[in-house]
Amino acid sequence: MNVVIIEDDDVIIESLTLLFRMRWPETKLVSSKLGDKGLELIVDWNPNLVILDLGLPDLDGLEVLKRIRLFSNVPVIILTVRGDEAEIVKGLEYGADDYITKPFKQLEFLARVKALTRRQEVPAIATCYQKGPFRLVSATHRLYLKDKEIALTHTEYLIFYKLLENANVVISHNTLSKMLWGEDYPDSVDAIRVYISRIRQKIHDDSSEPSIILTKTGLGYMLSA
Repeated sequence: MNVVIIEDDDVIIESLTLLFRMRWPETKLVSSKLGDKGLELIVDWNPNLVILDLGLPDLDGLEVLKRIRLFSNVPVIILTVRGDEAEIVKGLEYGADDYITKPFKQLEFLARVKALTRRQEVPAIATCYQKGPFRLVSATHRLYLKDKEIALTHTEYLIFYKLLENANVVISHNTLSKMLWGEDYPDSVDAIRVYISRIRQKIHDDSSEPSIILTKTGLGYMLSA
């Protein structure tokens, strides 16, 4: 596993490096204290995972994340002291796959990383899955709405695949949470809501009056096809 850490605190970098070495000894890690250099490392290394701080000296971490999503769907975990709900929502909206606040618990961090890497390893059931106007290509995580190509992050891809595979059936919050994180962890309902909102934006499904991905209050979501 190749990991890029974009973090300006040497203590945090050393702590993360130790955690990865202990849990996954084969891991190759590189780090940068600057957002611009971190972006270069992602291009050069093609990592399996990026750990991103938001309080960087040169660029705000959200701007770094925004630029990452212009060229890569690499899983990104935000690790930051910014713990208010607005920042968490913004991070997920910008395309983060998970959001962890500092100070963090080591076991929880490792569990989140394990869940995220496990999601990457889960093979798609079909190379190309089509239903109605949607065609999902597993190899590239690309969604096609008729002839229009739509890029999805890994998390968005998994959610949409689950909904598309079970079109016209309500998929519960608990089912989606277990698929993504291995357990129904706190705040998963809010996180899933943000991912659903991003998917709706990408497929031009009006969030105020959605007609494709329907919210079933208290239950979950259903893709109408």
